[in-house]
Amino acid sequence: MSSKQADNKIFNFMGARIPATALSVILLVVSIGALAVNGLKFGLDFTGGAQVEVSFSQPADIPEIRTILNDEGLVNPVAVLFGSDTEVLIRTQGAMSDGGEKALERRLQQVAPEASLTSVARAPRDRGNYSQSLTFSGASQSDIDETILPSKYFGSIEVSAAGSDVVALIENSLDTAYTGELLDVLSAKTGSEVELRRSEYVGPQIGAELRDEGGLGMLVALAVVMLYVAARFQFKFSVGAVLALVHDVIIVLGFFALFQVDFDLTVLAAVLAVIGYSLNDTIVVFDRIRENFRRMRKGSSADVINASLTQTLERTFITSLTTLLVLVMLFIFGGELISGFALALIVGVVVGTYSSIYVSCNTLMWMHIVKEDLMPPEKEGSEIDEMP
Repeated sequence: MSSKQADNKIFNFMGARIPATALSVILLVVSIGALAVNGLKFGLDFTGGAQVEVSFSQPADIPEIRTILNDEGLVNPVAVLFGSDTEVLIRTQGAMSDGGEKALERRLQQVAPEASLTSVARAPRDRGNYSQSLTFSGASQSDIDETILPSKYFGSIEVSAAGSDVVALIENSLDTAYTGELLDVLSAKTGSEVELRRSEYVGPQIGAELRDEGGLGMLVALAVVMLYVAARFQFKFSVGAVLALVHDVIIVLGFFALFQVDFDLTVLAAVLAVIGYSLNDTIVVFDRIRENFRRMRKGSSADVINASLTQTLERTFITSLTTLLVLVMLFIFGGELISGFALALIVGVVVGTYSSIYVSCNTLMWMHIVKEDLMPPEKEGSEIDEMP
């Protein structure tokens, strides 16, 4: 085969458009099903919770730390290395006070098995030295002592009877007290000195706002894309571009729902980046299709689309491959903090490359794109002007 013949070889992409449509439908059904049944496993950014950064004097053993956090009763605790092998970021859905309450319950069971913590409230305003008020039932005033509320963690304490209950006013809140207690537990069980670097709490209301605004951002992005493609190309092209983007987003979200991978702000950023990446690939293909519809005098719409996809195949392959190489390296060596970001982009690049061929172009075929759709409308009176 001569080089000229090789250059003129055109792959019949549209010949596989029916099986490709079936594959897309299957992937979408599985993704939507996973989203409906499992839902996304939202991370701390969306659910709210506590985040504590600690420093160990020795390299941290992450599996051991995770075991300790689970034993302490924290809600869905996560521990990851942060910057170096001695810096650890601890995340838990819910406040640190959740662990503090469970630690109190364990100590109460040793002193008074029938006693329990019934409520946690703010201290009265006229007791400004105290931050919280703890109410215990089934315990006597003498039971609530240094053993139950160590002053090392809770500061000054005032215990009084309130009917059949016992009320304890504490200087340091349960959040603060338990954070200090957790550091000592980690130090004792790992044999390493532990120092608190930073502690913060994200409320569930802020998390819900971030989730809603992120979803709104994706919808606005899709609407703007549709307007842009319709203005630059033609309405049928805009439908194909938006369907491809919706296809990509649903499958990426479905992947995270199916495998229950944490979905946080970094993953949301990756999903928005997938929209941009997939759109760029689609625009390159659409631009070549428009050009070939005007240049190729013979051939059906499928022939024009096949020729356009063949001409852009090398560019698409090289761009996707080099992007994937970088993302795989990030996923393997980038650490757990950005693993979700890299994973979302890996899935998005693969699906986006596929959709730029078999979703956006397929849509053009289903909508019966023809050369006349891309021809500029004739101006009124143009035939009269051309008459001699």
